[in-house]
Amino acid sequence: MPAEKQDTTAQVTTEDILEDLRAVVRDAEALLRATEGQAGERIAELRARAEESLGNARERLRGAGARLEEHARSAAHSTDTYVRENPWTAVAIAAGIGYVLGNLGRRR
Repeated sequence: MPAEKQDTTAQVTTEDILEDLRAVVRDAEALLRATEGQAGERIAELRARAEESLGNARERLRGAGARLEEHARSAAHSTDTYVRENPWTAVAIAAGIGYVLGNLGRRR
C-alpha cells in the first residue's frame, strides 16, 4: 500500500474515532439529563462519576481536535513552502496528475 494511501486511511480513521467519541459524549449527556430527577445514593454516585468522565472526555476531544488542526496547518504550510521553493516542479506534478486523471476519465 503506498504511503499516501496509508496516511489518508489513518486520518479518516482518526476523524471517525473522534466523531464516535463525540456521539458517545452526546448520548451520555442525554442519559444524565434523563436521569436528573432520579433519587438514591447509588444513582447520585453514578451520575457524579459519569459527569467527571464526561468532563475528561470533552477535554481530551478538545485536545485531539486542536492537534489535528495543528497537523493540518503544518501540512498546508509545508506544501505552500515547497510550492514556493519549487514552482516548476509543482507545475509538473499538477500537470502529471491532471494527465493521469484525464486518461482515467476517458476510460470510463
